[in-house]
Amino acid sequence: MSLLPVPTMSDVASFAPAPAVLAGEPAGHGIVGLPTNFLVAVGEHTAAGTLFDLPVTVRFTPEHITLRPGDGTSRTTATGGRSWASLGLGQFSPTDTSHTYSARGTYRAGAVVTYSADVDFGRGWRPVAGTLEIPTATYAVEVLEVRSALVERTCAEDPGGPGC
Repeated sequence: MSLLPVPTMSDVASFAPAPAVLAGEPAGHGIVGLPTNFLVAVGEHTAAGTLFDLPVTVRFTPEHITLRPGDGTSRTTATGGRSWASLGLGQFSPTDTSHTYSARGTYRAGAVVTYSADVDFGRGWRPVAGTLEIPTATYAVEVLEVRSALVERTCAEDPGGPGC
C-alpha cells in the first residue's frame, strides 16, 4: 500500500510547460487553394519542485495537437509537424499539419497542445489522471490569390501589353 499522495492535473498544472510556438510556411502567408504548412515546436517537458511538501518531478508529454487555421476548421495531429525542407518536399506540398484556405484574407491561426502528465515522488513514475490543454499564441496568416495570364511577349518586349 502506497502512502504517496495521488495528485490531480490541477495539482501539477503549475509545473506545466510554457505555451508552444506556432509558425507557418511560407512565413505569415498562404495562397488560396495551396497548402500552408503549420509547425508547432513541442516536446516532452520535465520540471522538479515540491508538491504536498514532498520533492517531486513532473513530466508532461504531448499527446496531440489541435490546429485551428482561423477559418472555422480544425485538425488534430499526433505531432507538431515538420518543415517542407526537412521532409524533402517542395513549397506548397501537403503535410500532416498543412491547411488549404479557400478564400483570401487575414486569418488568426492557433493551436492547442494536449499534454498527459506523470509524477515521480522518488519511487518511479505514476500517471496523473486527465490531460492539460495549453493554447499557443495566435499566428497571423495573410492568404493571397495568385492569378496568371498567358501573353505573347514579356513587358520588356511590349510595355503596352496586357498586365504591363
